[in-house]
Amino acid sequence: MGRYRKILVAIDGSETSMHALRESFKLAFNEGSWITVVSVVPPYTGDLSLVGVGNVLQALRSPCQTALTKAMEIAKSDGALIKTVCEEGEPYERIVDLAEAENCDLIVVGRKGRSALERVLIGSVAARVIGHGQCDVLVVPEKSTIGWQRILIATDGSKYSNVAAEKAINFAKSYGGELKVISIVEVPSSVYGIAPGAVEDMIKQAKGYVEDIRKKAEATGIKAETSIIEGEEAYQKICELAREQNINTIFLGSHGRTGLKRLLMGSVAEKVIGYSPCPVLVARS
Repeated sequence: MGRYRKILVAIDGSETSMHALRESFKLAFNEGSWITVVSVVPPYTGDLSLVGVGNVLQALRSPCQTALTKAMEIAKSDGALIKTVCEEGEPYERIVDLAEAENCDLIVVGRKGRSALERVLIGSVAARVIGHGQCDVLVVPEKSTIGWQRILIATDGSKYSNVAAEKAINFAKSYGGELKVISIVEVPSSVYGIAPGAVEDMIKQAKGYVEDIRKKAEATGIKAETSIIEGEEAYQKICELAREQNINTIFLGSHGRTGLKRLLMGSVAEKVIGYSPCPVLVARS
C-alpha cells in the first residue's frame, strides 16, 4: 500500500470522466492517497479585443466550474476528500504541469471509446498525457471497475516492461491477486513462410520474457500464468483474453518520450489501451 501518495484525476464533466473519478476513490481509500481533481478551460482563440469577450470567456469557464461542483458533490456522497482546481490552457499540458507541480504519483483519466476512431486514438488528451507525463497513468473505460485480483501484464522484455511488471507484482501481493503474464509476437502471416526460423527465435525470446516475470512473481508468493500471443492483430487477442478471463487491470510499460510523437510504446499498446474492456495502468520508471 502507499504506492500513490497523490492522485490527480482529470475530468471534463462527462459521465465517463465522473465514472473514472468515482473509481479513483476506491484506489485512494486503499492507498491512503490525496486526490486533486482538475478540469481545464480550453484556450480562447478568438479576438480578445472584441466587445463582449468577457462573456465568451465566462462561457468557456462555466463547464469547468460545473464539472468541479459536481465532483465535490460526488466526493461528499462517497465520503472522499478532494481538492479541485480549474486550469486554463491546452488541456494535456495543464494536466501534466499540475501533476508535476503537485508531485502526483498517478494521473487518472476516463476513456469513452464510443467509436472506432476514439478507441484507436484513445482520445487526444489522454494520449498526450501518457506521452508527455512523468508519472503513471490509469485509463478507465466507461462502465469498467478498478480491481487488482486478476492482473494482466504484457511484456516485450524491455526495461519499461520490467518496471510495469514490478508494479504489477507489487499490486498483486498487496491485494491478494494473481498474474497473467503475456508477450506478443506480432508477425505478418507472410513472414512465417519466408523466415520461419526468425519467427521461432522471436517466440523463444518471448517465452524467456514471460518466464523471467513468472519466476519473480512466484518468488514473492504470487501465482502467475504465462502465455505467448502470436498474430497480426495481437491487441485484439489481448483484449479478448482480458474479457474472457475477467481481468481487472492491464499493466503496460511506456517507452516515454520516444516513438510516435511522444505518445505510447507502439501500435499494440495504443490499441490495447483504446480497446481494453478494463482499466489499463501505464507504468513509468
